[in-house]
Amino acid sequence: MIDKVKAQVEELGTIRKKMEDPSIYGDQKEVTRIARRIKQLEPLKALYDQYLALEQAIKDENAFAGDAELAAMAKEEAEKAKLQMPLLMEKMKRLLIPRNPDDEKSVILEVRAGAGGEEAALFAAEQLKMYLRYAETRGWKAELMDVSEADAGGVKEASARIEGAGVYGELKFESGVHRVQRIPATESKGRVHTSTTTIAILPEAEEVDIEVRQQDLKIDTYRSGGAGGQHVNKTDSAVRITHLPSGVVVACQTERSQQKNRVLAMSLLRSRLYAAEQERLAKERTDLRAGQVGTGDRSEKVRTYNFPQDRITDHRANINFSNIPAIMLGKLDDIVEAMKKWEEDELLKNV
Repeated sequence: MIDKVKAQVEELGTIRKKMEDPSIYGDQKEVTRIARRIKQLEPLKALYDQYLALEQAIKDENAFAGDAELAAMAKEEAEKAKLQMPLLMEKMKRLLIPRNPDDEKSVILEVRAGAGGEEAALFAAEQLKMYLRYAETRGWKAELMDVSEADAGGVKEASARIEGAGVYGELKFESGVHRVQRIPATESKGRVHTSTTTIAILPEAEEVDIEVRQQDLKIDTYRSGGAGGQHVNKTDSAVRITHLPSGVVVACQTERSQQKNRVLAMSLLRSRLYAAEQERLAKERTDLRAGQVGTGDRSEKVRTYNFPQDRITDHRANINFSNIPAIMLGKLDDIVEAMKKWEEDELLKNV
């Protein structure tokens, strides 16, 4: 394992030298990639320096045999080092886990009602609020991009941008099919209904990640619908963008400014195209979502919310959580941390 650590520490030295070369700044994509890699490797370098110090303390245990006082001090330091070494080795092992370069990115959140009609739409709306509240508690910036409301309440589908450092790494495990079991408010006989929603967490693609040519776009403007007062209903502020080569269509209508809606729609488009490209590349390597545990595919049932039993079950990690009312208010920290720990434990098997 130490050989792997040394190799990555040497890599850090090499890429730091690259960043000293002015010519590299002509390739912004490469600069971004190297900067992220440096950020990933620096904690490992710090631990490796500690390892070398502990290793030296252990070697020096018998270096002062001729001086009783120094020998006693050396022995004490060596004993401390031996106790600290296992924990340090475990920390380095975890940092050797291959990191998903997207983990540091902001995200596009997409929520859709699935099977279950009105109840699915209502739960989709509750989940949207849950994620937005969680983002607020984390100090992330969240803004709605598009909302399609259901006739009887709730939402058929919605998208939002959540901006902050490391958002994708925190929320990526939410992607997939979520099943809810509860008694709807309209149920007169007390029967438990089962419905589903789909959650997609897309890493926000930057312009350096994927190129979108203007000639490949069809941009339409139209009048926003829904709440928002007279202004949004009387101006063509909503934007719909069609990416002609792929057929991907995105829309944004939440802002009063057409320009702001256009910027948000382009962000959503780049992220969808980026996610599709990553999926294509992963399939070519016969390893879907390489570097992650689980496929994250929308057809995969990842979580069940059982309201009568106050239990949320994540089916990938086989972990249960309680206190659904608090979780639906945005208290997702326990779930997020448990899923990150589960991923690390799974990936450690290959380190």
